[in-house]
Amino acid sequence: MAPSNSPDPTAVIASGGGRYSDPHHAFAVTSARIAETLTDDGWTVTVFGEPESALMALEGADLLIMNAGPGEGEGEIAPDAASGLTSALARGIGVLSIHSSLHTLGDVPLWREAIGGAWVEGMSWHPDISDADVRIVDRDHPVTAPAEDFTLFDERYTDLVIDDPGIRVLALHELDGVRHPLLWVREAGASRIAVSALGHTERSYESQEHRMLLARAALWAARR
Repeated sequence: MAPSNSPDPTAVIASGGGRYSDPHHAFAVTSARIAETLTDDGWTVTVFGEPESALMALEGADLLIMNAGPGEGEGEIAPDAASGLTSALARGIGVLSIHSSLHTLGDVPLWREAIGGAWVEGMSWHPDISDADVRIVDRDHPVTAPAEDFTLFDERYTDLVIDDPGIRVLALHELDGVRHPLLWVREAGASRIAVSALGHTERSYESQEHRMLLARAALWAARR
């Protein structure tokens, strides 16, 4: 996908609301911090209070940021929302999946296919939220080239199910000697995808290193 003609990159944030909300995540708060991070980096950002409206408004956007819950409750995704995601990925929109978005849009298999893995109930889990040590393992990628290992207060997603063994893991955490990816990138058709398992609460975004990685991942995914 060629970059848009907009002088500033444009992002749509699909924030958890409606049936994509859950009692464990303050999506409106964390989405605001994500928007602030990108706005400070020169982006034009539009936040939608629930994902389906966002997926119907992707035309012309450089980047989709998903920050939402699993999509529980009655009903299925609106057909226009599903087709909006399909069309955007076909044209090569960049994607940044945040934290619990690893188990959203369960009724849209294309989402899991795009991000290359998932949180799977009964398999994936996390230790109690605490100071988390993030280890950078690939500094040859533009997202993490300037990054150093860092610590922030966050959840450490563990035993995620990786569908694409070819994902490029950029950062991880270690638990009992086992490495678990926290940040990875991949290409799905025409789209660049970045997935971050970090970002449980607003406190996670107090980390300068975390915000830097998000800003660089957004630019990379949008080919900016």
